[in-house]
Amino acid sequence: MIAIVQVVLCVAFPAVALWGAKKSALVEKIGPVVLCYGFGIVLGNLPGLSLDKAASMGVSSGAVPLAIPLLLFSTEVSAWRKLARSLLLCFVLACLAAVVAAGAVGWFFKANDEWWKIAGMLVGVYVGGTANMSAIGTALGVRESTFVLLNAADVVAGGSYLLFLVSVGQRLALKVLRPFQASEASAEAAAAAAVRAAVPHMAVSFALAVLIVGVTVGFSFALFSKIEPPFVMLGITTLGIAASLSAKVRAMRGSYEVGEYALLCFCVAVGSLADVRSLTGSSSLLLLFVFLVMVVAVVLHVAMSALFRLDADTTLITSTATIFGPPFIGPVAAALKNRQLVGPGLTMGLMGLALGTYLGLATAWLLRAVTS
Repeated sequence: MIAIVQVVLCVAFPAVALWGAKKSALVEKIGPVVLCYGFGIVLGNLPGLSLDKAASMGVSSGAVPLAIPLLLFSTEVSAWRKLARSLLLCFVLACLAAVVAAGAVGWFFKANDEWWKIAGMLVGVYVGGTANMSAIGTALGVRESTFVLLNAADVVAGGSYLLFLVSVGQRLALKVLRPFQASEASAEAAAAAAVRAAVPHMAVSFALAVLIVGVTVGFSFALFSKIEPPFVMLGITTLGIAASLSAKVRAMRGSYEVGEYALLCFCVAVGSLADVRSLTGSSSLLLLFVFLVMVVAVVLHVAMSALFRLDADTTLITSTATIFGPPFIGPVAAALKNRQLVGPGLTMGLMGLALGTYLGLATAWLLRAVTS
């Protein structure tokens, strides 16, 4: 019963948040993304309430694959060429910042016999994602208890940073970074967004997204006999981009809005998984470890971006792509009011998924070699 209630809340609350944003200036200022994520966190930490984590995982796992193609359908791929150089540089700087931060902070936690493994896993998750952290932990033979606590700490730390990104992140970043220069394509996208979305177009775009997900999952089973997340993410993104090359697909009104709604459902579900009650006692040191690595990595990334005169939106989207991965590009881009960076941001997220495991293992082995 609780699982059904959870799914209903995950799907229904975004509508409440969007309605509230239209009715209240305060709610609009806070933003639907913050409201949905915050509601999920509160729901997941209510005293005496035990949620069905499988239900929350099911909603989050289903919302993201549907959202990605919907967000990409209105993308003007030709505009990416103007952004490629700055995004690639920003991505390299973000990876470098993660490696330096994990190594430097990890050095102060050498009392933990698995500190170098943890540092490597944090590089993996802050370059690629949770899948990379899991792969690195398995490769290094990390204790199961360490992995569980590290994942919980990452959810709490990551949730705090996500709330920062979708609330005051852009305003603070603009104090040290130059503003983003919108191209004509983004201006056209903004104009198109002003047109009221047509329900038939939404239905067609949703059906096309379902088809893309179905085809990609089918190929994954055919090739690997299971759902292989990196392959599925890459396939969905590729097919979504391919579909956006069609003028008819780009002209479908409301596809982006439907994708945003799916991501709001995702935010509620993921927020409900952030169980802060699991981080008590001795695990607080691990939480501190994770927080320090994230903060140092972000500060280093912003500082280097300022040095290379990169803009605020590119820096924040690249930070989102590396620290959170493709699923969070949509909500952050929506908070930044910058649709132009959705497609390139997803590409950076996929690059992080591809490189995260390699960089994480290299960092861990290097730290072990230096201290042995």
